Amino acid sequence: MAREFSRTQRVADYLQRELAQLIQQELRDPRIGMVSITGVDVSRDLAHARVWFTRLGSDTPEEASEAAKALNGAAGFLRSLLSRDSNLRSVPQLGFRFDTSVGRGRDMEDLIQRAAEADRELGLRQDEPGEEH
Repeated sequence: MAREFSRTQRVADYLQRELAQLIQQELRDPRIGMVSITGVDVSRDLAHARVWFTRLGSDTPEEASEAAKALNGAAGFLRSLLSRDSNLRSVPQLGFRFDTSVGRGRDMEDLIQRAAEADRELGLRQDEPGEEH
């Protein structure tokens, strides 16, 4: 019987849950602000983990650069907390990256909304009496 999830995926899910909690409870750096961990990609050998985050009020990597520096600076501390609380043989090296997909999704949603409004306006104008189609 095949396994539903690979070990790398299970480790990534575990790291995402634990890092979200640890960042909220253990880090006191004001540069970090309100961050959400949106995903974790773990290498096949479980040696490295790329941690994707978003920050409230930041839509570009430039706006979140201070938070990224602070998170990457705290990576060793977070890794030590993870090793203390987990049963992983070795905790991956952590690298934090700003997740631009949330901002892009918001932009796409805005474009779709504007297109739908334009279609409704066009439909209303065509339905007005006295106009030729």
